[in-house]
Amino acid sequence: MRPSPIVTLTVNFIDGTKVTFRYPRQSGSDAATILANVKRAIDADKLVLESDGDLLVIPLKSVKYVRVSPAPAHLPTGILRLARRVE
Repeated sequence: MRPSPIVTLTVNFIDGTKVTFRYPRQSGSDAATILANVKRAIDADKLVLESDGDLLVIPLKSVKYVRVSPAPAHLPTGILRLARRVE
């Protein structure tokens, strides 16, 4: 069995600070499961994760944006794909 790819999650806060986490991909392997998990994350009002034995609850009202890299292979409709950031 191959190990799960590592995902990087960067949370950029409204106050200009940021925090980055790395974790093994956990969204599942079939398209339906991945889509359901992404949709649930988009609809949530908080980001909850376990890091180094601690439970972190980050209210999204304090977050400017979240970056997940690499992006999930399957995304819900309505999400722009293949966009490029231009400075």
